Amino acid sequence: MQRTVDAAIADAGCAAAEFDDAGRWLAAAVERPLDPFAAEVWVTDPGFGHVLLVRHRWRGWVPPGGRVDWGETPREAAIRELFEETGIRAELHPVPAAVSVRSYRADWLPTLGLSYTAVVDRSTPLAAESGQPADWLSLDRHWDGMFPEDRDRIRDRVRGLAEGLG
Repeated sequence: MQRTVDAAIADAGCAAAEFDDAGRWLAAAVERPLDPFAAEVWVTDPGFGHVLLVRHRWRGWVPPGGRVDWGETPREAAIRELFEETGIRAELHPVPAAVSVRSYRADWLPTLGLSYTAVVDRSTPLAAESGQPADWLSLDRHWDGMFPEDRDRIRDRVRGLAEGLG
C-alpha cells in the first residue's frame, strides 16, 4: 500500500499540469486512510491529430483508465488499464500529463487521478472490452463525456507534445 501512495505522490508532484487543486487535496488526503487512486492514458497518434478513447456505458467517451490496485503504482495501473480496455501495450511518457481530483460517480468520494500520455500508431489493432468500444477520435471533433473539461486538457497536452514541449 505504501508503494502505491509513494508513487502517486511522486507522479503528482512532477505532473505537467495540476487541476482541481489536486496538490492540496493530496496533502490533506495522506493524513487519513486513502481511497484508491485512478489512472488513465491520453493516447495520441504520431501525427498528433487523434486521441484514443473508450465509450464507457455511463461516462461517455473517456480515456482508457480505471482504479489503481493497492500495491501497484499509478503508472502500472495506467499500462494495465490501457491493455485491458484497448488491447494496446504502450510505453508511457516519463512525465505524467496531469493530476486531478474528481468523483467518478455521484455517490463516490473524490479520487486523485493521474493522467499519462503515450503515442501509438492508429493502425495498431484494437481489442476493446465487451460493451465498451474503443476508437480513435479526431482532436477537432466534439465528444460527449462525463468530464467535458478533459477535451481541452487532452488537446492542450497533445499540442504540447506536437510542439516538443512534453
